[in-house]
Amino acid sequence: MMQSIERIFEIVRKEFLQVLRDPRLVRVIVLAPLIQLMLFGYAVSTDVRNVPTFVVDHDRSQASRDLVEAFTASGYFRLAGASARTADLVTSLDRADAMAGLVIPSGFAAELAAGRARVQLLLDGSDSNTATVARGYAERIVQEFGVRRAGGGATLALELRERAWFNPDLASRDYNVPAVIGAIILLVALLLTSLAVVREREIGTLEQLMVTPLSAGELIIGKTLPFAFISLVDFALVFALALFWFKVPFVGSLPMLLVATVLYLLGTLGTGLLISTVSKTQQEAFMTSFLVFMPLLLLSGFMFPVASMPRVFQWLTLANPLRHYLEIVRAVFLKGAGLEALWPQFLYLLAMGIGLLWFASTRFRKTAS
Repeated sequence: MMQSIERIFEIVRKEFLQVLRDPRLVRVIVLAPLIQLMLFGYAVSTDVRNVPTFVVDHDRSQASRDLVEAFTASGYFRLAGASARTADLVTSLDRADAMAGLVIPSGFAAELAAGRARVQLLLDGSDSNTATVARGYAERIVQEFGVRRAGGGATLALELRERAWFNPDLASRDYNVPAVIGAIILLVALLLTSLAVVREREIGTLEQLMVTPLSAGELIIGKTLPFAFISLVDFALVFALALFWFKVPFVGSLPMLLVATVLYLLGTLGTGLLISTVSKTQQEAFMTSFLVFMPLLLLSGFMFPVASMPRVFQWLTLANPLRHYLEIVRAVFLKGAGLEALWPQFLYLLAMGIGLLWFASTRFRKTAS
């Protein structure tokens, strides 16, 4: 037993030395997580702010000017131009100088006082996400403005008051940044595990290792443990940046998140080991890793909600460890959810982790022998 532990320790030490001597792997381990986190934290956002808006005011009254001010003061819309001609608005939309157009008809002030005023909003639908969100903002601004300015003793029959649970500001950053943890662990585990094993085969040292007293199981453990440790370090790095740099709220249990991360690592390391069994060169392993990484990312709910996918793809996502890990990490970060709510995801991760490691280990023993 002690001899087996010593042999595994030597393999682990050898892997750490190889990683530290390879500047490419160091960049993958350190720079890749930081770059991804900054990109998703700052650049990737579904929030819509400062939509360039062209205004056509046919009424030219104090009420119409107040409506325009309500739009611009909200922070969601930015005045990109104004004219008395509707044709200028169409031209601005065609040239992409504006993404929204507000048309205020003549007699707006009088109709507003009578409680039956209307305005027209034109949107550039080429960016459907921005157009949909901007339309919702505009509807709310117009409704609130109408309620404030309604004359003649008009009353509101139904008042809608909205409140968002768990993410009160509806900030996409608070939703995206925790999910970067899962993407980074997946990328690092896939690349490092597959490249490390293939590198041994490519330079001819894998056969030398197999004729030593090392068993296949000891070799697999020694090869995967360093990358599990490196992935946990990346987890700690991204977790700390999410909390202290991006100020993402964390209301859940850190030990439970760590357990989920370890279970998730079983699946990602197994996938990387599986890639190594079908790759002959490091370049092939690198390309295969990205070929696997992108579908797993797209079918995880990282970018697009699983519920909006076709039914067949929703079933496929059940075999994706990243999907279940993202459900856990987001629920723990923002909801403070416990095991009573997340136990199905934990079972999925455990089953897939054991299954992938077993299958990859079996194939590894066959290809190495």
